[in-house]
Amino acid sequence: MRETNTVTIVCGTRPELIKLAPLVDHFGSACTMIYTGQHYDRSMYSLIRREVPEPGGFHELRLGGLRRGDQLGRAVAAVDEVLAADRPAAVIVQGDTTSALAGALAANACDVPLVHVEAGLRSYDRAMPEEHNRVVIDHLADLCCAPTSLNRHNLLAEGVADSRVVVTGNTVVEALAHALPGQDEENAVLAGLGLTRDRYVLATIHRPENVDDPGNLEIILRELLSLPLPVVLPLHPRTAARVSSFGLSELVRGLQVVEPRPYRDFLALAHGSAVVVSDSGGIQEEVSVLKRPVVVVRRSTERPEIEGTFGTLVPPGPLVGNAVRSWLDDVAAHRLALREIPSPYGTGSPAARIALAVRKMAGEPVAV
Repeated sequence: MRETNTVTIVCGTRPELIKLAPLVDHFGSACTMIYTGQHYDRSMYSLIRREVPEPGGFHELRLGGLRRGDQLGRAVAAVDEVLAADRPAAVIVQGDTTSALAGALAANACDVPLVHVEAGLRSYDRAMPEEHNRVVIDHLADLCCAPTSLNRHNLLAEGVADSRVVVTGNTVVEALAHALPGQDEENAVLAGLGLTRDRYVLATIHRPENVDDPGNLEIILRELLSLPLPVVLPLHPRTAARVSSFGLSELVRGLQVVEPRPYRDFLALAHGSAVVVSDSGGIQEEVSVLKRPVVVVRRSTERPEIEGTFGTLVPPGPLVGNAVRSWLDDVAAHRLALREIPSPYGTGSPAARIALAVRKMAGEPVAV
């Protein structure tokens, strides 16, 4: 095994790459990446590779399209093989994906220090696969980078040593600030889709609890159709497949369906919308920076920091439409009110704070 003073990032999805991009920029040539291919759709993959900065070394595993257990097992073995050949000073994983868990388990098996970015999030919903992932990763991690003080409290309550926890903010604020288009570019994106600022709803639905259940997916689509404004729906590959297999294509035809958008275009759509409807975790963070409201269509959330300010949590059903319409009663007034509320996910450069904490943990000259 050859030891290096680099850091290795393990990831496999578009949201991970967006949030890790500031860290990749920060470490530069001292960073290598192992990309599992968890997001295997061709269009999604091209977006991923276009949007992430090129790290010092890129290992692609091509493990998409497998059952979760099979994907996890193969990813652990493949990441272990890479780490065994070149032992880095630290392995960094982000969030709660299968790829993040695979990276954590492989780092532990190779006795490489593990850093968990976005540590301490809890939904306390055991039906959510990601909840199990994030708990395991946190307890394996040598360094838990908690976005908020609430996340730190969650970790300490579970017996994670205070010395292993640092509050850094969330790198999403940095990634978003870098990618957010200017007003002219935003106007061009909206005009290209025939949209008027504040006169449409942006929706993203992809979580298994919503799209793998035909009843839930149908009622969500019907609630979107009932809204008084046009609904733009960037259609996730998983959702598109379920719409087709469940015979719900007629409902989708009543919405303005578009392909998944590059991150800058998506931010333009979110910033120009009257309200966002989503089951995404990352969007709950992004709206707090964009100062836009979101209706979160889920049973539970691991990001309660935005509830009652930027976000409204509702389960699939008639409450979805009601919650959206409550944000549409005076769009301009809501915009002004949200503008005054600081994001709970921090300011400045969380990536710099994380990099400094990594260097202190490693006790060696990791380039930052």
